[in-house]
Amino acid sequence: MTFRVTVLGAGSIGIFVGGKLAAAGADVTFVGRPRLLDEISGNGLRLTDLDGGSDRVAPGAFAVATEPTSAATADLILITVKSAQTAVSAEQLVGRVRPDTVVLSLQNGIGNDTVIKEILPACVVLAGMVMFNVVHRDGGIFHRGTAGGLAVADDPALDRFAPLFARAGLPLERHADLLPVQWAKLLLNLNNPINALSGLPLRTELGERDYRRCLALAQAEALAVMHRAQIRPARLTLLSPELMVRLLTVPDLLFSRFAGRVVAVDPQARSSMADDLALGRKTEIAWLSGEIVSLGRMVGMPTPVNAALVELIGVAERGDSRRWTGPDLLARLRSAKCDGAEDPAHPSHRA
Repeated sequence: MTFRVTVLGAGSIGIFVGGKLAAAGADVTFVGRPRLLDEISGNGLRLTDLDGGSDRVAPGAFAVATEPTSAATADLILITVKSAQTAVSAEQLVGRVRPDTVVLSLQNGIGNDTVIKEILPACVVLAGMVMFNVVHRDGGIFHRGTAGGLAVADDPALDRFAPLFARAGLPLERHADLLPVQWAKLLLNLNNPINALSGLPLRTELGERDYRRCLALAQAEALAVMHRAQIRPARLTLLSPELMVRLLTVPDLLFSRFAGRVVAVDPQARSSMADDLALGRKTEIAWLSGEIVSLGRMVGMPTPVNAALVELIGVAERGDSRRWTGPDLLARLRSAKCDGAEDPAHPSHRA
């Protein structure tokens, strides 16, 4: 059986995942902006990864569209738009999608699946997370730049699609409760604004201690708020989130000895937020650091570090092209804190 798949939100993530499914034999339609659709229609797809894998998909092996008319016959719909576009995208499916169609949200942030379910109550709507970064290069080249797979909320409706994802080299990691994974991914994604403000590739940025200290501040604050809210994030790396905060603050030489065991990063990979700023698009900061700020308000805890990151990205979205050095950004985030003793890089801090 050939599955019909509609990818709603044909950006780097959507094209990589949908392209891998097309390479595995699925009938895939990409729905997105003309700029990217014209590129892949003319060049086809070359899908590479940091492990050396490579797939080529000819232009005739997939379809492209600017409207989701293909949803009417789709067996599976992947929603890969930015979180701010979730409701608008789901509304495009109303009156088009069949009740038995599976809709899988592969988006950052918490609660996108809930938004979709409210708009498409008759469909099987499931949350998912793409646990890797994708770098877009000209000529229809999309490169998986970090380790990771696809994590999804488990449901019997996924059984028939599991072999397809496995053939595509993207086996589904099925979780009875995906929320701990989503919160853990959000913790990792708190580096997105730091990377975007640095203007550097991820590996270069993470190789500098002061940028890592910035991330440690943001993550430590987030973990404190999650603890107050009785949220326990999953462990996505060899280290627990708490130990990861401590590792981030060690000297560069020591970090370089252990970082490879924790996360693999391609030298050219950048955060999606850095790409958004480069293209003049709104970012997902409200669904990353902003999510921590909102949670802090709910549980009555201040979140000055993440609030400062929201502010700085907002300034960048309005056209400020400043590239923050590690020392300058660290000083800015430390000044935002009410109590410097909470800084995980401070000598008095105890994890």
